Amino acid sequence: MREFRFYLNRKETVVKAPPAYTLLETLRYVLRLTGTKEGCARGDCGECTVLLDGVPVHACLTLTSQVEGRSVVTIEGIERDHRLIKAFVEEGAVQCGHCTPGIVVAAYHLLREVPRPSEEEVREALRGNLCRCTGYVKIVRAVVKAAGE
Repeated sequence: MREFRFYLNRKETVVKAPPAYTLLETLRYVLRLTGTKEGCARGDCGECTVLLDGVPVHACLTLTSQVEGRSVVTIEGIERDHRLIKAFVEEGAVQCGHCTPGIVVAAYHLLREVPRPSEEEVREALRGNLCRCTGYVKIVRAVVKAAGE
């Protein structure tokens, strides 16, 4: 076990975890933050997307040691009343919910970088996030709606 210090959802965090643990494993199994999902464990599906120093990364490919002294934001770090969350609910952009946290985190990053993205920019920003339940229409609509609010 090793001690790691970083900012998690804007709060200083100290956690003991095995040195070889990925950030995903530390979040889910040590810190019990289960909003970040495990899908493929290979960086292909985007279910584990979190923000590392404000940039989307796959938590399944990021070692906990790599976040030492840095900032991590998970789905739990996005305000429940954020316009993006509201738009996802209003547009019915949530199906089974497994991909939703990673998609919301990626969309949150997009809206911070590009406050009024086009549909094409939304699709590009979400291209690393797979959803097996939808055709992405409602998801894209929700992100565009949130940008307009």
